Amino acid sequence: MLKTIVDEEKIDEILSRGVDEIINKEHLRKRLLSGEKLRIKCGIDPTSPNLHLGRAVALLKLKDLQDLGHQIVLIIGDTTGVIGDTSDKDSERPMLTREIVQKNLATYKEQAGKILDMKKTEFHYNSEWLLKLGYNEIGEHADQFSLAEFIARENIKKRLEQGKRISLREVLYPLMQGYDSVAIKADLEIGGTDQRFNLLAGRDLQKYFKQEVQDVLMVNLIEGIDGRKMSSSWSNTINILDILNEMFGKIMSMPDDLIIKYFIHCTRVQIEKIKQMEIGMKNEKVNPRDAKLELATEIVKMYYDEKEAEKAKEYFINTFSKKEIPEEVKSQKLKVESINIVELLASVNLATSKNEARRLVEQGGVKVDGAVVKDINKIIKITEKGSLIQRGKRQFVRVIKG
Repeated sequence: MLKTIVDEEKIDEILSRGVDEIINKEHLRKRLLSGEKLRIKCGIDPTSPNLHLGRAVALLKLKDLQDLGHQIVLIIGDTTGVIGDTSDKDSERPMLTREIVQKNLATYKEQAGKILDMKKTEFHYNSEWLLKLGYNEIGEHADQFSLAEFIARENIKKRLEQGKRISLREVLYPLMQGYDSVAIKADLEIGGTDQRFNLLAGRDLQKYFKQEVQDVLMVNLIEGIDGRKMSSSWSNTINILDILNEMFGKIMSMPDDLIIKYFIHCTRVQIEKIKQMEIGMKNEKVNPRDAKLELATEIVKMYYDEKEAEKAKEYFINTFSKKEIPEEVKSQKLKVESINIVELLASVNLATSKNEARRLVEQGGVKVDGAVVKDINKIIKITEKGSLIQRGKRQFVRVIKG
């Protein structure tokens, strides 16, 4: 039997840091302390092109276990992503096309590699086994669950009470995620607290297939920069592939009451140090802004490096604390003498679309040479000297005639 590193203190931290619930904790702890090499599963559906820090909470837990020598099995849900998980939704999630799912997952392996050692990670798309199933197999899987169990879930029950539609497609999702565990013979599955029903479905199906049932470790969900649950649907995410200064700035913009939670879930700073920081902020001996600067530096360092993190910190302080314009501003040449502000924002990638550009202007989120522009019909002259276009607090482009 393959052996792993047995570090009781480290194992106990893995089983407690950022963890909401473990089924069965004593069984899992015993296996980890035995030195047995476990197959540890985590699945991610490609519902957007970006993995964000909310997803990274589980990935960091996988990395902790990978460092002890366990076999990490990362599954990208190219089939479950089409069906759509309703676990965290208060309305029906639209069914995605395979084309959108394939486009979304294009860089998932690269993004996961920011945290995991992909050379040691077993990597799968769940289409490998799910697309081989027919009605007979799906019927057998469905027979292990009752409709009452599905509709007893809090968000499903709420939707029924509100008279909202629940499609039969949504009922299939837990079966699919559960069968993933059967297909790769998982010893442990890691997921968010919103995944509880789906995670337990894996245990039920493994029991049906006479496999040893997986243990389940549920990590806490984290809020996004607006205080709501981090979700691509709400555009409140901090993404693993965010550019350096954007990542740093987003962290600095989030509510102070999330600082400690982010330190616990999104970094690997020692717990004792985090506790001291929490006490310091409560006693007003530690300024939350300083704690947040340390947090932003720590997180950026994880996805870039220490030198780049320090550069981002300096950029933030100079730009926003001292109200300075950054020295290095990207320049872009346009071969026009004038252009509408909406078209300009889309042209220089300060907005992803003209609709977004209009909203930004109407909300007062755009400046030209330091002056707020709120008129969507505003025409901007493009000169050889150039104009400084600013979106929000952190994004700048100098537009030059060329």
